[in-house]
Amino acid sequence: MAHRNDPEVIARLLTAPGRWAVVGLSQNTARAAHRVAAGLQQMGHPIVPVHPRAEEVHGARGYRTLAEVPGRVDVVDVFVNSRRAGAVVDDAIAAGAGAVWLQLGVVDEAAAARAAAAGLDVVMDTCPLIEVAHLPR
Repeated sequence: MAHRNDPEVIARLLTAPGRWAVVGLSQNTARAAHRVAAGLQQMGHPIVPVHPRAEEVHGARGYRTLAEVPGRVDVVDVFVNSRRAGAVVDDAIAAGAGAVWLQLGVVDEAAAARAAAAGLDVVMDTCPLIEVAHLPR
């Protein structure tokens, strides 16, 4: 069965305070992850860059893996291609994240099912900056 995004989950994740780990975020300003992370910060969400280079981005310290991130991560925002998304989702489950958000174009039905079965909220194939425009004002 195909995953269907729940508008109430999307609204809660975007409006409730929460720390977002952005997997795939680097200093490359041409990448969508860079713009989305800035938008998340503007919405009041602290971000944690997760990238093999562990770069500082938007003033936030970077980490190579989710397992290295200290403290709670509320949402893991997945900015990797669909072939790699399942491993990131498994890392999010292992890290005790509350939700996974697979970005626009990132689809892995099996990973979404694993996350949901583990009790995580799941949003897939959309972008927070698109969805925030649909929230009631």
